[in-house]
Amino acid sequence: MIPWTLIDTTIMPDGGGELRLKQRGSEFSIMLGAIELMNSRLSGSEEALARLSCERIRSNARPHMLIGGLGMGFTLRAALAELPSDARITVGELVPAVVAWARGPMAEVFAGCLDDPRVSIREGDVGRLIQAATGAYDAILLDVDNGPEGLTRRANDDLYSVAGLRTAHTALRPNGVLSVWSSAPDAGFTRRLKEASFAVEELLVRASTKGRGARHVIWMATKTGR
Repeated sequence: MIPWTLIDTTIMPDGGGELRLKQRGSEFSIMLGAIELMNSRLSGSEEALARLSCERIRSNARPHMLIGGLGMGFTLRAALAELPSDARITVGELVPAVVAWARGPMAEVFAGCLDDPRVSIREGDVGRLIQAATGAYDAILLDVDNGPEGLTRRANDDLYSVAGLRTAHTALRPNGVLSVWSSAPDAGFTRRLKEASFAVEELLVRASTKGRGARHVIWMATKTGR
């Protein structure tokens, strides 16, 4: 078997630990300590995050989507395939090295999607992008942790609190969608979404595009009220 090669490392902001980019043949892995955050062979649930979100905003004119977390670009590429030519996608990525990896060693994986004119990359905290917006987005997609808690950095806990979810509610347009990826269910998060005035669906999707392997969770939370 081909051994893994360490390509690069970077330190997460705010003491979140060290990210490592590894490669084995054409396969890539991004690790946080002993935890694998993502692998280029497993894109099914990240693609589903985009596809399910796009289905809910398909009829919207000039849709604007905010994606929290660039990762390996699975969600971004899937959204680009679904959204019309007049759509806008803003990607908030906290770690500058992840953007550099996308344009460097993983350029083949990204297949030029960062150069699509619909895409804008904003390096920084996606939470701040959400806080700065009022009725700006048709959909907000969050895939910045392994679930609705701050795995990569403690400050991310704010995203999943009732207060943070109400901020996301404000940032969405009427009937907008907040979509959150997780490696496992979390009943407490479902309750918080409802408390923040979202209508909630909790969906199970396969990690692999082949319909096998682990199941991940996607919350599809639709804005209700104003």
